[in-house]
Amino acid sequence: MHIRGDHAELVVGGRLDVRSAADARTVLHTAVDDGAGDLVLDLTELDSWDATGLGVIMGAHRRAGRAGRRLVLRGVPPQMQRLLVATRLHRILAIEGGIAADSLPRV
Repeated sequence: MHIRGDHAELVVGGRLDVRSAADARTVLHTAVDDGAGDLVLDLTELDSWDATGLGVIMGAHRRAGRAGRRLVLRGVPPQMQRLLVATRLHRILAIEGGIAADSLPRV
């Protein structure tokens, strides 16, 4: 997993899973705490995430809300869009461009 960027926009790539969760959490929390306004997470380079990785995203979302910020997901890959729809998290998280559940390919 790699994360690059600053307190306004971060690009997350590789695998966001149980092995990378602690490092990702630290980077995301620092970005939330050090900035203002929207924090954009660009996920176009993300290969996969597991439940722990999704928990890191949700934790950053809650932390951003408490700091008066908004976490915005950009470039969510289709397979991850399906997971967000299945868990109904697409209704909670801010997703740039939204997710059209009807347009998602079936697995």
